[in-house]
Amino acid sequence: MADNPQDFGHVPVLLRRCLELLAPALTRHHPDGSGAVLVDATLGAGGHSERFLTDFPGLRVVGLDRDPTALDIAGARLAPFADRTTLVHTRYDGLVDALAESGYGATESVDGVLFDLGVSSMQLDRAERGFAYAQDAPLDMRMDPAAPLTAADILNTYDEAALADILHRYGEERFARRIAAQIVRQRARAPFTSTAELVALLYRAIPAPARRTGGHPAKRTFQALRIAVNDELTSLRAALPAALDALAGGGRIVVLAYQSLEDRIVKRAFADAVASRTPVDLPFELPGHEPRFRSLTRGAERADAAEIERNPRSAAVRLRALQRLGKGDS
Repeated sequence: MADNPQDFGHVPVLLRRCLELLAPALTRHHPDGSGAVLVDATLGAGGHSERFLTDFPGLRVVGLDRDPTALDIAGARLAPFADRTTLVHTRYDGLVDALAESGYGATESVDGVLFDLGVSSMQLDRAERGFAYAQDAPLDMRMDPAAPLTAADILNTYDEAALADILHRYGEERFARRIAAQIVRQRARAPFTSTAELVALLYRAIPAPARRTGGHPAKRTFQALRIAVNDELTSLRAALPAALDALAGGGRIVVLAYQSLEDRIVKRAFADAVASRTPVDLPFELPGHEPRFRSLTRGAERADAAEIERNPRSAAVRLRALQRLGKGDS
């Protein structure tokens, strides 16, 4: 039996703003969303999709997630909308294949795409998954438990230079070399098996003055390992162009990012899309080259104080949105 999503305290981030941004695309065909398709590329517990399906009773949702537990939870939550939902076990860079399996084309076939990036609250709350540094657990960190690589594998087998590179590149950890050296020394005595062992090492490796600023001393290392285990940034770089290509004219995409590495990738992909100019409906009405996309946000939008009080996870969020231009759009 699937867990109740409320057991995880799952509150969808910036839900109202996501609705505002995506609604014009989802109601282009009919006010109730009939004829429209939304891809929830990071389904999680299904909170965002539940609201969209409720507010737009004709809408169809294709939900993607690499975590089978999340799919079970979302499936139970979205059971009242089962005739309008298709749930697919895949990473978000599997979006093209997921659309094909769901009966949609890979290009210009959907009206909305939503990405809510990063680790979900329910994954953090499951101690056995190893994502949270506040709870002792096996060093796993796989979003898909069937994936071959774990955090323990990285800590116990990668050489010192590779470890330092991961910590610096994915965690922006300024003490990456120092931490990597201590990891190699400690694993020579015994391999790492638990998050508590790693946290204890990080407290020793990071100087006391640095530990007093910038949040928990394990935060950056845990982020780096999670990104490396799940190949998150590579997946995101592949997923964004596929999602943009999948949008029909007038379609919209919204991305919620929670750390700077993700947001930089989104910012660059969106800037490239807005700058891209290709012939539209030529040679019939539009002479020359027209923009394919326009930005719906000025830079990255942040959560306001009321949202953060209601949902502390939203404090780090950066929201960006684009619209694919169709005939008559400007």
